[in-house]
Amino acid sequence: MTLIAILLATLAAGIGSVWVAALLMRAGWGDGRSGIGPQHLLSFAAGALLATAFMHLLPEAFESQAGAHELFATLLVGLVFFFLLDKAELWHHGHEHGVGPANDEERGRHAHPHTHAHDHDHGHGHGHGHGHTEHAHAQGNGHGHRAPGGWALLTGDSVHCFGDGILIASAFLADLRLGAIAALAVLAHEVPHHMGDLVVLRQSSGNRRAALAKVSLAGAVTALGGVVGYFLVGELQDWLPYFLAIASSSFVYVALADLIPQLQKRLTAAQTLAQIAWLVAGMTVVTLVSGLAHSH
Repeated sequence: MTLIAILLATLAAGIGSVWVAALLMRAGWGDGRSGIGPQHLLSFAAGALLATAFMHLLPEAFESQAGAHELFATLLVGLVFFFLLDKAELWHHGHEHGVGPANDEERGRHAHPHTHAHDHDHGHGHGHGHGHTEHAHAQGNGHGHRAPGGWALLTGDSVHCFGDGILIASAFLADLRLGAIAALAVLAHEVPHHMGDLVVLRQSSGNRRAALAKVSLAGAVTALGGVVGYFLVGELQDWLPYFLAIASSSFVYVALADLIPQLQKRLTAAQTLAQIAWLVAGMTVVTLVSGLAHSH
């Protein structure tokens, strides 16, 4: 009975949060219909990822018995690992399409935020969001270019979701009502984070359905964490802080290496304020929801 409850709760929290995020975006968050464009969601995604790492995952890791030195070392190794994973993703994609060093150089020029901004300064007041989306579509449509961040994000997401599953299983083993509250808290705090994931993956592939399928699969790892946690919760508790540190490193890497550079461009004062407001909004939503989850 408890195992079935864990399975249902982890699937609802892991995949349900992805679909709630997708429904919010389908309602007009990100395509400009509601006044919220892609550039706004890029800022929101960066804020949500950074807040998830620094205001939720890392504090939880440091509240454990694990040493600060070991956790910082895990964070550092994670950042280097996701940098190398990004390199492997770009190399593999380039090799697959026969992209040579010259083309890689050209890609670097196109991807440079200031060059990109300059290209859109004339006649495109709000241009980066649409320009970047078009560029991302080109990347996904046979030009041999692909925005980085996809593999790193999905790997970190899977680790994070696995950890969530262990947490939910632990709560259910203590008390069924506590387990239900834990699952609801995980679902709530994952929604803004998964909105950020969907934005990043849509930018890298240009395919909404593929992005939704990939993030849903990562969310399904929550159920795997729940099942493993049910049988091995005592042994895995000692490793949980390191899972949290690895997941944090992926979110920090994607936010700082992929999203923030896209936001560094010449804008009007109003556009800059909007960008900052959405960045802060992403941080605020995740921080508030995480705080409510901790209070329960």
